[in-house]
Amino acid sequence: MARNIIEKIWERHVIAEQEGHPAVLGIDLLLLHEVTSAQAFQMLEERNLTPFAPDMCVATLDHSIPTRPDRFNIIDPEARIQVETLRSNCSRYNIRLYDFESGYQGIVHVIGPELGLTRPGMTIVCGDSHTATHGAFGALAFGIGSTEVGHVLASGALLQRMPRTIKVNFKGELKEGVFSKDVVLELIRQIGTAGANGHVIEYCGEAVRRMSMEERMTICNMSIECGARAGLISPDEITIEYLRTRRYSPRGKEFESAVENWLAYASDPDACYDREITIDLTSLEPLVTWGTNPAQAAPVSKKVPDFSEYVGGGSSADFQAALNYTGLKPGDALEGVPVERAFVGSCTNGRIEDLRIVANILRGRRVKEGVKFYIVPGSERVRSQAIEEGLDKIFKEAGADFRMPGCSMCLAMNDDVVPAGQRCISSSNRNFVGRQGPGSITHLASPATVAASAVKGCITDCREYL
Repeated sequence: MARNIIEKIWERHVIAEQEGHPAVLGIDLLLLHEVTSAQAFQMLEERNLTPFAPDMCVATLDHSIPTRPDRFNIIDPEARIQVETLRSNCSRYNIRLYDFESGYQGIVHVIGPELGLTRPGMTIVCGDSHTATHGAFGALAFGIGSTEVGHVLASGALLQRMPRTIKVNFKGELKEGVFSKDVVLELIRQIGTAGANGHVIEYCGEAVRRMSMEERMTICNMSIECGARAGLISPDEITIEYLRTRRYSPRGKEFESAVENWLAYASDPDACYDREITIDLTSLEPLVTWGTNPAQAAPVSKKVPDFSEYVGGGSSADFQAALNYTGLKPGDALEGVPVERAFVGSCTNGRIEDLRIVANILRGRRVKEGVKFYIVPGSERVRSQAIEEGLDKIFKEAGADFRMPGCSMCLAMNDDVVPAGQRCISSSNRNFVGRQGPGSITHLASPATVAASAVKGCITDCREYL
């Protein structure tokens, strides 16, 4: 019988199951960071347990750390405790930790793929909402809570129910100036923030097959924003070529043997799904959000919609509350809305391809006076490569601040906070109320749109600068 990739991974990882009850699902990789791991390790200590398999765990510092050049000096006492606790736990239990200056430290969903730890057919979990990023490789990857992190540490498994499935077919060719961030925002705009609740999405179609791995990661990263448990893409030759030279990828004959196994996970051509959605990308334009969730988005060239035109779900009261918070109203042009801050980074768009796009727009231009533009690489490796390519000089000459790796301005959990009342255009994944700081206003967009807006000082169509 034909099966989709989700069914194939599930069947290979079920340890035990009983009708009417959650299955025991084996986990291949547990990713850890400083914010959600402390409680899990404490659970082990209280029960006099040790990690089931320390070698299936990989840790890094990302959420609460500074991105200043002197990031070793962690001023915030809570962040300092989080970092020291993770270091202590990793040392105690012999778990790999990619610390500052390791050469590999970075956002957990950036370093996993770039090190070759993320591979097709794996089950991957982390105490973070955007774990679905790893699904770009054909892995079943999803976020879990701190208690579940403890369960995986102790047993290498989780209780899970087989999810329902959605096939999203992206067809058509993207126009110049339209990027994978625009694609996933369009999906969320069309189906809403609860449109995929209880499902795992498989992204398919000619548009996906043309995308690089970095573009695919952006799409899978934001699966949670339409309610999906996870999102993934069947592996292909682009996946294989990305993995071929990674630090922890197999070598030689072992790699070729692994490739055969990895490609076997791809969905069968006539596989079935619970739902199917097709989106034609031919006429898609650069998008930007105008409200307080990622579904509240529109083309940069258009206006804020009226509630009768809005398809993202929710009540009219919620719709109005979002506009009240962002200071906009139906009929307002999005292009030209002033911004005081701009941010490129996060696990959504902090990779080298993103930084190259930004550099292409900033080359020979200056960030608008009065705008603070933070460019934060997703990892030490990304930062090193950007410097090797001379991108850092372009950023500096343009007046942007090229910082050290970390989650940074994606969330108000570190020093990089947007002040109350200020408006930030951001390549991150969430524009919730206060997400980038109490009273801050966030507009989500592609790195290209962010860079163009930083130059002009207002929300801007990036196609002017390409």
